Amino acid sequence: MDFINGKNFRIAILAVLDMACVALGSLCALVLRFDISSIPEEYYTGALKSLPVYFVVVVLVMVVFKLYNRVWTYASLNELLAILKASVLIEAIFMCYHTFVQIPMPRSYYPLNFVIMTILFACVRFAKVFIKSARDSQNRVAITNRIMVIGAGSAATVLIKELRIDAQGSEVVCAIDDNKNKKNKYILGVPIVGGREDIEKNLKKYDVSEIIIAMPSADLQTTREIIRICQETRKPVKILPAVSKSLTSSLSKEVRPVNYEDLLGREPVKVNQKGIRGFIENKTVLVTGGGGSIGSELCRQIVKYHPKKLIIFDIYENNAYEIQMELERHYPEADISTLIGSVRDYDRLEFVFEKYKPDIVYHAAAHKHVPLMEKSPNEAIKNNCLGTLNVAKLADKHKTDNFVLISTDKAVRPTNIMGATKRICEMIVQIYARKSEHTRYAAVRFGNVLGSNGSVIPLFLKQIAEGGPVTVTHKEITRFFMTIPEAVSLVLQASLFAKGGEIFVLDMGKPVRIYELAENLIRLKGLKPGVDIRIDIVGLRPGEKLYEEILMDEEGLDKTDNKMIYIGKPLKFDEEKFLNKLDKLIDASFENGNTIKELTEEVCETYTITDN
Repeated sequence: MDFINGKNFRIAILAVLDMACVALGSLCALVLRFDISSIPEEYYTGALKSLPVYFVVVVLVMVVFKLYNRVWTYASLNELLAILKASVLIEAIFMCYHTFVQIPMPRSYYPLNFVIMTILFACVRFAKVFIKSARDSQNRVAITNRIMVIGAGSAATVLIKELRIDAQGSEVVCAIDDNKNKKNKYILGVPIVGGREDIEKNLKKYDVSEIIIAMPSADLQTTREIIRICQETRKPVKILPAVSKSLTSSLSKEVRPVNYEDLLGREPVKVNQKGIRGFIENKTVLVTGGGGSIGSELCRQIVKYHPKKLIIFDIYENNAYEIQMELERHYPEADISTLIGSVRDYDRLEFVFEKYKPDIVYHAAAHKHVPLMEKSPNEAIKNNCLGTLNVAKLADKHKTDNFVLISTDKAVRPTNIMGATKRICEMIVQIYARKSEHTRYAAVRFGNVLGSNGSVIPLFLKQIAEGGPVTVTHKEITRFFMTIPEAVSLVLQASLFAKGGEIFVLDMGKPVRIYELAENLIRLKGLKPGVDIRIDIVGLRPGEKLYEEILMDEEGLDKTDNKMIYIGKPLKFDEEKFLNKLDKLIDASFENGNTIKELTEEVCETYTITDN
């Protein structure tokens, strides 16, 4: 039964049909050469005598060309070429056989037999394609989505082919490519109608309802420019990401809407995966602020490297619970403990360190919202300064191997209390790096992360969803941006480089104008800036700079093995004096006085108080 129902049965049927094709081809060749009633007997007899040899030869040749092991439902030009090559070899063997055994045949018999036999072989094998095509045409869904593809290279070719199979109701009607040699040519029957300057006019000509950008190997500047042009058409725009991300699935399934990360595109971050694995594997890792936007991504990436245990520590139970459920769902074998507590609470932290003895600590717990901290500076001191001091002390006391502080570019010459507290945190790390005999302390400083809690992009998207206006503090204000996953991957990489006391600085690329970002986000939603959504300039907020800096001039930069990570040289300061003033500042933060910013300025001499 297995033979009858299985693959062997299909091969046997195909072999029998091939034999029939050979016999029919031989007869038809003689009929075309002679009238059917006047075929010379020696030719007719010779053909009949040759049939057993024909049958053996055709089956063997078809096996050699693997024409019994192909999926004929999706047969293409490659299969047709294979049939043609097999037919040439079969006919050559027939000629040699007839010559060798001296069976007379007219010379015209061979080309006629070759043509007829090839056609019959192809008909047998392409029958499924014709039947499928006929059924598809009968059952064809009405075209409701007419697609313009930007790009006419290999990725676009594969994408068009897959969309024809997978995307019911969709049809690629035209393609755009800047290569002038491709204009007015066709890609799988789709006309290439011109370059980027021809996008607008062809949208109307071909009644396009959606645009797909299929240029995964294009440079970032070109991609961003094409996105900008496409967005101005107010049609839905999707993009095919880099091919490297799509190796395990079909390209059509990787197509997604353009997002703000595409607008701020940058070169992909590369990290030493093997090195990070060796650093984290079988270690107990504590992440403070593990439920926050940075902390939760740290947990996501850490768990991939198989730590012995991951401890998520956060004061906000909802976020902590959410990341715990996510990780347990995707990594059921991982040992994860989620603990609720504040980094301000030394005793609670002491219990955690005593019980779990973490090998690595990533300290991401912090208040980070600049305007809110300007109104509640005491809380910024308690959470950021006292919290960091507590965690740093306990890491040293319990002989943690590595301590990494998540810092910010706002710690450079700060003009707000949040930045000042983070600079104080960096100084705490540098002090403990020098005094600890066991723990390696380091800080990692980077700019804004896309989509993090309290960042500008979620705010803009919410304002756009509400119909505007989008509020920008200044038309010339700029910020550095990086995606959360790439920032965290660089934090993990920087951990490997830590010897003690370093402030690692991440290469954030070029600063982005926030006003331009607002315009792009509005276009991303298919709207026109200044027409559909108004952009209002509301003035700089207390403590806000026009331009953020990554490091102070006097810090300098040293390179690391990763071209996107640098080391800022530690600044010298009087440690004993600093610690005395820090104690007074922390004590003052628990009182309700109004001098907290002045006291902060005494501790952090690079801090400049701005008017509220």
